[in-house]
Amino acid sequence: VLLPPTISPVRYDLKFTPDFENFTFAGVTTIELTTSADVSGNDIKMHAKELCFASASYVVKGGEGEGNEAEEIRVNLKATTVTFGFGSSLPANATLILTIQYTGFLNNQMAGFYRSSYTDIHGESKIMASTQFESLDARRAFPCWDEPACKAIFRVTLTVPKDLDAFSNMPELSNKTLAGGKKKELTFLDTPVMSTYLVAFCIGEFDYVQAQTSHGVMVRVYTPPGKSETGLFALDCATKSLDAYDDFFGIPYPLPKLDMVAIPEFAAGAMENWGLVTYREVELLIDPTKASSNQKQRVCTVVTHELAHQWFGNLVTMTWWDDLWLNEGFASWAENWAADVLFPNWSMWDQFTTGHLSAALRLDALKSSHPIQVPINHAEEVEEVFDAISYCKGGSVVKMIRAVLGMKAFQSGLGEYMKKHAYGNTETTDLWQAWEESSGMPVQEMMASWTEQMGFPLVTVTGEKWEDDKVTLTLEQEWFLSDGSPLSAEDKEKKWCIPLLTCTAEGTQQDIIFMREKSATVTIPLSSKDGWVKLNAGQDVPIRVKLTSKMIERLGLGIQSKTLPPADRAALLTDSYALVKAGKMEPESLIKLLSNYIDEDSYIVWCGIADILGGLDAVMSDDPAMGKNFKDLARKIVLGLYTKVGWEGKSTDGHLDTLLRGMMIGLLSVFCYDDDAVAAEASRRFALFQQNHEDMKSLPSDMRSSVFKIVLKNGGAQEYQEVKAYFGQASDNAERKHVLGSLGHTSDPNLKLSVLEWTISGEIKLQDFFYPMGSVRSSSREARDIAWTFFKNNFKAIKAMIGNANASLMDAAIVSCGGGFCSDEKANEIEEFFKANPVPRSSRKIQQTLEGMRTNAKFLALLQKSDLANDAFWSSL
Repeated sequence: VLLPPTISPVRYDLKFTPDFENFTFAGVTTIELTTSADVSGNDIKMHAKELCFASASYVVKGGEGEGNEAEEIRVNLKATTVTFGFGSSLPANATLILTIQYTGFLNNQMAGFYRSSYTDIHGESKIMASTQFESLDARRAFPCWDEPACKAIFRVTLTVPKDLDAFSNMPELSNKTLAGGKKKELTFLDTPVMSTYLVAFCIGEFDYVQAQTSHGVMVRVYTPPGKSETGLFALDCATKSLDAYDDFFGIPYPLPKLDMVAIPEFAAGAMENWGLVTYREVELLIDPTKASSNQKQRVCTVVTHELAHQWFGNLVTMTWWDDLWLNEGFASWAENWAADVLFPNWSMWDQFTTGHLSAALRLDALKSSHPIQVPINHAEEVEEVFDAISYCKGGSVVKMIRAVLGMKAFQSGLGEYMKKHAYGNTETTDLWQAWEESSGMPVQEMMASWTEQMGFPLVTVTGEKWEDDKVTLTLEQEWFLSDGSPLSAEDKEKKWCIPLLTCTAEGTQQDIIFMREKSATVTIPLSSKDGWVKLNAGQDVPIRVKLTSKMIERLGLGIQSKTLPPADRAALLTDSYALVKAGKMEPESLIKLLSNYIDEDSYIVWCGIADILGGLDAVMSDDPAMGKNFKDLARKIVLGLYTKVGWEGKSTDGHLDTLLRGMMIGLLSVFCYDDDAVAAEASRRFALFQQNHEDMKSLPSDMRSSVFKIVLKNGGAQEYQEVKAYFGQASDNAERKHVLGSLGHTSDPNLKLSVLEWTISGEIKLQDFFYPMGSVRSSSREARDIAWTFFKNNFKAIKAMIGNANASLMDAAIVSCGGGFCSDEKANEIEEFFKANPVPRSSRKIQQTLEGMRTNAKFLALLQKSDLANDAFWSSL
């Protein structure tokens, strides 16, 4: 519910006294409000949820006379509002001071002002409290105008037990011990003008590490007591990226300090509260002796993502949630930019193409996708768009704009946008305008097709003329759908403004041509008569490309000689896979194309290969004969990599080599777990690990989950108990996650069911309970049914457990138990189940999951009609 614009908050004074025994808190909120000339009636209406009100009264600022007590307090549970009715009309054009006394609940749903439990260094169970207000949960902690455009100043005061630490967005203003000596009152400095969803505070026991940026900002990482060294890596990433962003935006970080804190129970990955960024423990803390390369990269990019928000989102905020992508799309681009500045050898921009871009294209090829700028009619709908469109497609569109404008115009436009709109709110058109002014290009006209309509185009080469020194290509564009279903007359007219970037063996062509109409012709110079050309060089544009067989044949040289860059080598495969799935390319051509990659050793390209192997396996496993033939081929491909990479790290290994080895062992756990040599080596390493869990040489973190899976698949009850026992013995959440993600791969169906029962036993934190569900569901074809049946039978218990927590948890449980099927019958059954048992907050996720299943069913039918159904085809490879 949008509140009437006739009353606006200017400043909030917030006082909280939490009660850690009864899990409640007492609150006093004092708000300075202004009324407009056309204010009418006796009511003040605000957002509030799960709060119990004692009283409300206001005085006119600077006026004489009595306070006005509210005569009635009306709470609307559905609209999550409270209305205070006064005895006389509100004065127009006035400033009021409204004081509200109330109580609230320290809930365990990871939303609003909530509690987390943790075990301290002495093994005692403890409670801490922290906040998570985005998108609509500030109203669970204090009555407010809970809309991003209703910015105000906030002063926070916390009354807490004397021996606990407490902090908020700003540094402390005062700290005084209260009478009796058991409690203290901490007041924090006024915040800048900001949105309610960015207010934050934490109360508990912490250690910390700190450092100052070169530009003079004090940065702290708060950790559980006794674990301060685990904050050092994130601290280093934060200090360096904060300085990098200062220089990039041309605006210094606007607060005097930046705190980052690990919260034991946390629904999302992290939250960018201004000056007090909160994280899941695994997204912030790194055990310097154990952490995998994957985990280091994850922590670095989560930190750089959240710190980008300190400008993009916090300093300049979207006016309404329909422009959420302005926050998340930009931060998804910036996390890679900053990580690339910090760690240039990580190839973050190549990784972007097989990570963010692939995720965006997967989701956006569904009819149940949505535009980047998505209409949000009811605020509650925003929870459904924290997805791969807002983050990954948003980030991909920003990457495309950077490629088109060039870094200079891109950066200067952003700097001007920040200066012009600092402490204010914007819409997408404000950003387009800033870039139009910096580049002189028609950005609004170019970009409307990418952000205002859903989906993306397939660019097909319909004609080619090869000459000794050039090639002329005729291109057509159409809306690409993952299942290849026919387009209506209206849909056939959809067009995008596509920047055409091309590369040859000599590198990327400098000039960009824009394809604005349904067809276009391009001429590309060649240096030799058998030269090759690749469209969408560097994968800077979120499109699929369909090449001619001649182009693919010529590109074979570029693949084998590796003159075609890694991101482009990967894209040839991932585009081909998507085209086969949509019925726009013969499956046989994809399998033959794969054979060009027999000597491939790039991690980036293997990300693409692994995606395809996983996708084909999930579908073909529904046809036992074809599934076996495919698995034999996949096994051959993976064992080829295995002989190159091996189990042992080398002193010359870089970051990507370590990631490739980890991925390779992951593929062994899927396709080669029953290979004698693989099984024996996994078993040997697991035995050494059992003797000493600190043995990082025998079983590095990069391969732990995969080795657990191999051992579980080949073993029985004993191996199951040994892996499960590590959950209780592990020293941190990153290590526990290895167990959660692998335990479902036990070969015994009864033990798979035990894993599922464990997820709702209360032993696993709510934030993590869906991981073992996914590990069961993905472990075999039969296990899909086990997981889905369990979900149906325990739906009430799961729903009660998640209650009012972030919708992403239910989404995760639905996908973890109900995803992965390849039949229309199963899709219909799941659809009927959710019609009978509705989950409105997950409706979009359910639609997308069902559409994915029906697409896979169609794909399987297509494969069964192709040569892939014949043994002869496979033996000819």
